[in-house]
Amino acid sequence: MRSTRLFVSVVACLVALASSGVAQTSDVSVRAVELSGSEHRARVVITGDFEVPRYAVRTREEGRVVVVEVDGARIEGALAVDGQAGLVTTSSASATARGVRIELGLAVPAIHRARATAGRIELVLERPGAGGQPAPVEASGPAEVRAVHVERRDGRDRVVVQLSRAATFRTVRAGSGPARLVIDGARPSAGVPRTLTVDPAEDMVVRGVRVEEDRGRTVIEVQRDDGAFGTAIREGDRIVWLFAPAPRRVERPRSRTIAREAWAQADADEEDEDAIDGDEVAAFLSDVPMQLGRARGAQRYRGRRIDLDFHNADIHNILRLIAEVGGVNIVTSDDVSGSVTIRMRNVPWDQALDVILQAKGLGMVRRGNLIRVAPLASLEKERELAIARQKQQIELAPLETRLIPVSYATASNLSPRVQELLTSRGNVSVDERTNVLIVRDTIESLDDIEELIRTLDTQTPQVLVEARIVEATSQYVRDVGIQWGGNVLASTATGNPTGLIFPSSVGVTGGNFDQNTPSAGLSPFAPRVATPNFAVNLPATTGTGQGGALGITLGSLGGTVNLAVRLSAAEATGVVRIISSPRILTLDNHEAHIAQGTLIPYSQISAQGVQTAFQEAKLELRVTPHVTADGSISMHVKVTRDEPDFTRTSARGDPTILKREAETHLLIEDGHTAVIGGIYTRNTGRNVDQIPFFGDIPILGVLFQRRRIRDERNELLIFLTPRIVNRAESLRR
Repeated sequence: MRSTRLFVSVVACLVALASSGVAQTSDVSVRAVELSGSEHRARVVITGDFEVPRYAVRTREEGRVVVVEVDGARIEGALAVDGQAGLVTTSSASATARGVRIELGLAVPAIHRARATAGRIELVLERPGAGGQPAPVEASGPAEVRAVHVERRDGRDRVVVQLSRAATFRTVRAGSGPARLVIDGARPSAGVPRTLTVDPAEDMVVRGVRVEEDRGRTVIEVQRDDGAFGTAIREGDRIVWLFAPAPRRVERPRSRTIAREAWAQADADEEDEDAIDGDEVAAFLSDVPMQLGRARGAQRYRGRRIDLDFHNADIHNILRLIAEVGGVNIVTSDDVSGSVTIRMRNVPWDQALDVILQAKGLGMVRRGNLIRVAPLASLEKERELAIARQKQQIELAPLETRLIPVSYATASNLSPRVQELLTSRGNVSVDERTNVLIVRDTIESLDDIEELIRTLDTQTPQVLVEARIVEATSQYVRDVGIQWGGNVLASTATGNPTGLIFPSSVGVTGGNFDQNTPSAGLSPFAPRVATPNFAVNLPATTGTGQGGALGITLGSLGGTVNLAVRLSAAEATGVVRIISSPRILTLDNHEAHIAQGTLIPYSQISAQGVQTAFQEAKLELRVTPHVTADGSISMHVKVTRDEPDFTRTSARGDPTILKREAETHLLIEDGHTAVIGGIYTRNTGRNVDQIPFFGDIPILGVLFQRRRIRDERNELLIFLTPRIVNRAESLRR
């Protein structure tokens, strides 16, 4: 009967391990989220590519926000919540580091129920008291906990609490301690067991359940595996507490063992047998190399807790007691003897076994549920004999020659890695023409070498890097000026003498002589106006295709009084946008370079005479990408954009070079776009040219001023988007 149980357990665990291996390699994705319902009841359906979804439902903000997290899943394309319901005010779907998160904002706190089937998660939200459903809190006396049991359904452990009516509850999060569920206003009935234990062979994350009554409320404590998380949901008068194992991080592929020494392989086989059997593993660390070789961090104990109190008890009787409690078989050798004095309380049985063996200088070897106890010296001697036998088998094993073709890597580069796995009798050579490794060694060593080569001989990721340089420039210039002048003459020649002996004639005229002002532009009625002499000469810069001017001339009949005024104004507005988009394809860890531009000649004077040299003005992209293990891209990027500016030249007419450059290291996800640099500049200016004193006169001062306003804005943004071209082939490990 016991052998039958062991066989069934082994088969079940092998099936579980096979299914878990398939689950790890499966591609879990969420394809659609549909929402329907009214202001009293809403129904959310999440569909995707998964057999048994691993999800959690939790609430925030006193139940006004419901969050559904699907672990280990990704979003298939663009995911949006389709449909609407009056109870749900906001909805969103996003991808997180753990999976996919759907967040629902509710108008009022609601009761939620969830169930999952293959490829489907259904969540029902109901307003308390709507549709004939009872409110979560009733005033008809305390509720009663009628039953508590543990079950496994849909790949998850469930702690089901049956109540006499609906009641409020909450979960208390704890790090490594037991998880607690507090049901307010409820008390356990007499038929509810206070302690529930779970058989370790069932491979469940829930290890035990304890029910307690504390000040008018019921507290349920659940012992679980480290890292396991639970979600409590309401199903009518039941509370279903779902537990899932700690999520595996699938973003970063882990290392794999492709070769192992024989004695280590034996230890690993023992550990595999322990895992298949499902019982706890008891071992302890000592200075013996065999024990140190099996150590993997701190020892964890999961056995049933027991109390021991013995004085000078025979060690065989102690081991028999521990074997009975732990459900294992313990066999001792003839040289195991002595007595033990021990007092322990609430200690796991496997930890107690460790302490007893360590105190007596003993060790153990376990295979399945059979533990053999012997002195450490005997176990170490057995290990040395096993190593000697293994060396002898290697020396006598037949040799085999195997041709291993290499597809993507270079055989000569892989040859040093192969040398590390060869035995003392093996050798390796390289055929450069066919890129083939010729290896001669034992069959076991050849299998390890071939597995190593298949792991390393993968496609090198190719990365397409696209840079986008966007430049936007806006300019605004306004220039307003004025010119005016004239003359006044009082003399006998003009018939208006002053009547004085001195001065008998007076002449006043503008003193700023201007030959640049065209005489025909002052007045269309007098095209032959003399060159004006301006009292105020502050014109705006006008000319062909720029600005405008207005000339006015006023004079007396005899020409004794003349006034000439010329108003000039210019305004310019411009917007320029330049987009440059260099892109290049390169291999992982290889620098790529692409450039486009012009060579500007300029003269250099030296002892050899005048020579012509060239200055580069180009757009250039230099990038060295590195694809990380999780599919992201780390890059060293240098982007340069130089262009000549012929509006700003040197004394010999050579243009200046406008330089724009960005150099950085960054990490970007595949296909995402990052802004790696940006420069924003703004130049503003306001100039006023005026005649002293007169330009400060209010209102009239504008007749003695020239006003210039200038506003220039320039913005430069550099975007970078890397894409892995052969992602599926290169990242497959």
